[in-house]
Amino acid sequence: MKTSTVEALVWVLVYGGGLTAALGLSVQRAGNALGHVLVTAGALAVVLGVALIYVRSRMKDSPKNRVEEKS
Repeated sequence: MKTSTVEALVWVLVYGGGLTAALGLSVQRAGNALGHVLVTAGALAVVLGVALIYVRSRMKDSPKNRVEEKS
């Protein structure tokens, strides 16, 4: 998997999971079981995103994946 793909997945999972968990907390106040499901799914997405941050930190950048900075 390319490093740019992993980086994009991290953003989607962390922020999407956080928004889903926040929505679940709002729905949960109404006493709805859907709120529990949303909080759980959002928390799992955030945990998966954090795990991918670790995976990305261990990946080697190949020369074609690195962006060369011009001085």
